[in-house]
This record gives sequence, C-alpha cells and structure tokens, in this order.
Amino acid sequence: MFRHFSKQETRNLVLLAVPVFLGQIAQIAMSFVDTVVAGRAGAVDMAAVAVATSFWIPGTMFGQGLIMAITPLVAQAVGAGDRLQSRRFLRQGLWLAAGISLLLMAIFLIISQTIPLWGHMDALLARKTSEYLFAVLWGVPALMFFGVQRCFLEGHGRTRPAMVAGFVGLALNVPLNIVFVFGKFGLPAMGAAGCGVATAILFWFMAVSMVFFVRHTDRAALAMEKPDGSILKRVTRIGLPSAFAMLNETAAFALIALIVSPLGVTTVAGHQIAINVSAFVWMCPFSIGAASTIRIGTLLGAGDIAGAKRVRLTALTITLAMACALALLIYLVRYPVASLYNDDEAVIQMASLLLICEVFYQFPDGVQTNTLCSLRGWNDTRAIFCISFVAYWVVSLPLGWILCMTDLLTPEPLGVLGFWIALIVGLSVAAVLYLLRVHALERLSVEDMKKKIGR
Repeated sequence: MFRHFSKQETRNLVLLAVPVFLGQIAQIAMSFVDTVVAGRAGAVDMAAVAVATSFWIPGTMFGQGLIMAITPLVAQAVGAGDRLQSRRFLRQGLWLAAGISLLLMAIFLIISQTIPLWGHMDALLARKTSEYLFAVLWGVPALMFFGVQRCFLEGHGRTRPAMVAGFVGLALNVPLNIVFVFGKFGLPAMGAAGCGVATAILFWFMAVSMVFFVRHTDRAALAMEKPDGSILKRVTRIGLPSAFAMLNETAAFALIALIVSPLGVTTVAGHQIAINVSAFVWMCPFSIGAASTIRIGTLLGAGDIAGAKRVRLTALTITLAMACALALLIYLVRYPVASLYNDDEAVIQMASLLLICEVFYQFPDGVQTNTLCSLRGWNDTRAIFCISFVAYWVVSLPLGWILCMTDLLTPEPLGVLGFWIALIVGLSVAAVLYLLRVHALERLSVEDMKKKIGR
C-alpha cells in the first residue's frame, strides 16, 4: 500500500477534503441551532423538531443519495475533456431533483396532515410536529437543487463553494430562527414551525447562491435543456443503489435504537451519546472519501486506472492514519466528552464504555467508508448497496440482537454493548468485501473500464 502512496495526491485530497469537512460542520451546526432555539421556545417545540427530523432526514438523505451520482459522472466527463457532457449531467440532474422533490414534498405533506390523527402522540406535540413539517417541506426543492449544483462543482474539483454557502447559511440561521420562532418585526411567534420556515428560507438562499459559483465555473452550464430519458435513466440507475444504501444504514441505526429502548433511560442515553460522537468523527474519513471519489472519477475519465488506484491507496493511508489519531483521542477524552452531554454518572459510565467500542470502530469504518467512496468513482453503486445490506441487515443486526438479548454466544446478554460489537464485525465484513470488489475493478483493462463507467 505504501509504495503507491503519493505526496502530490495527498495534497490534492486534502485540498478537496477540508472544504467538504467544514461544509459538514456547518450543516451539523445548523441542526444544533434549530434544536437550541426551539428548546428556548419550549420543551414541546424542541421535541417537535426532533420528531419531525426523524421523518425529514431519512427522506432528504434518500434524495441526496440519488443525486450524488452526478459527482463521479461530471468528474469522468471532465477527465475525458468533455465539457458538453458535464453540462448535460447538471441540467438533467436539475430535472431529476425536481421530480424527487415533488415526491418527497407529497410524502411530507401527507405525514404532516395525518400526524394529529395518529392518536398515540400528545396532541400539542403532534400539532407542532405537523406545523414544522409543513413549513420545512417547501425547502425540499431548494435542498435538492443545491445538491445537484454542489455535485456538479465537486465533479470539477471545486469543493469550496458548498462550504462558503453553508457557513453563510449558518450565519443567517440564528437571526432567522429568532425572527420566526419568537416573532420579531411584527411577525407572530411560530415556535417549532418558525424553525421550519427559517430552514426552508436558508435552503433557497443556499441554492440561489450556488448559481453564482456554477456560472463562474461554466457560464453556459445552466442553460435550459429538455429532459433526456437516457441521461435521466443513467443517473437514476447509478444513484438509486446509493440512495437505498443510505437507507440501509439509517434504518439499521433507527431499528437498533428501537430495540434497545426497553433497556432503560441510562442505556438509551449512553447509546445516543456514542452515536452522536460517532456521527461527528465519521466526517473525517467521509471527507477524504468524498475527495477520492472526485479524483478517481476524473482519472478514470482520462483512462488512468493506475492513477485511480494510487489515489485510493493514498486516501486509504490517510484514513488509517486519521483512525489511529481519532481512536487515541476518543479513548483519552471519552469521560469529558460524555460529561458534555449529561451529568448523570450512570449515563456517563455507559457512554464511556460504548466510546471504547468507538475506538475499535474507527478502523473498519474508515476502511469501508474510504473504499465505498472509491467505488462511487467507478459508478459501482450496486455493489455498495448489496454489501451495505449484508453488513447491516445480514451480519450486524442479527448478531447484535443475539449478543444484546440472549446468552447464546456469551455467558450473559451484553445489552447495548452487543450491538456495538456487532457493528464492528459488520463493518469489518463490509470493509473486506469492498476491498475485494475494488481490487477486481482495478484489474480491468482500459477498454473494459470505459465500458464500465460509460454504462
């Protein structure tokens, strides 16, 4: 692996990855601001935002997973020197974004209108959840249009625009939330719904701001073009498995939370702390992986399989080095970090125990994240879906349930710890399978590679 390590590619990857990482930080900060401001309005408002997010996030992640196919497709066109084709992926991607937006808006509208009728939720909480979902759904098209433009720019190796748009949006998030949640300048106080209004406005601002960056990159890129069935079918064929792969993961973690919920408040709270820390730390390997998708797509478009392999191995080396540093850091600060979330000693002890699992979790998670991002550069998203399904639903969930709830493999049930051990095992399986798949692709001839990415 080390003989393929490249200092130049390290520089390329870091320059691409740092803006991706900072952009992810901005998005997390926006969610944090929504939660804090809603909490100031009242406990019910904060709970409404949390409940609505459990519907909102999986749906929008599915849409963004579908759109992510545009990044490697544009990168491959850029690598091949085909600017016209890169423009077509952007234009057709906008049509696809419009279609998925209508579908998601219809789903969120139905949920928002029926939540008060479900009967098992507090009436006030149900009403506020409904109001938030109804407000935020009008921002769905903007979020999808933002995603398409971001993918187009990333395919050109420009990751800074999304970061800039994210931080400007974050700067506007606080005042907009205050205006709509608490009612300023003569507007009524809207509570949780105000967070939804502020979020929708921010999404439209971010989508419009990306137009400036797209036009700066390629002035003709945003010209109108009729829907093209062949390109839409190609983007959908590549993007749909990625979208379902994201659902594999989010649904698996949601199910784990549901299974462990009867084990008590301490267990659930400790598990949630460990999940939050894991999500934050995961941005490091993801950022390097996103950068490798861009570089690999560009090099494959230019017919350079050896260069693509060099990028993957360089990215993998960086990821493993980061995993070592992050594992040591998590081990050393696990108690202080857990204390930031909660002052209950039992919760802190539980979270600290699970964060020890997070130490070992770093290595298989880093490898599988890095390698699946490489497969995106190859447009090999069906393999990503199949392997993620095996990792989470065939290995991690069944093994986790056995370790958590039974004594079949251990002297006594391990509780939530069993699921974390199972996740490490499942991610290790995924890492091995992803590596085997990418090794097979890297042995293709240039002609076969071009057929592969051209489908």
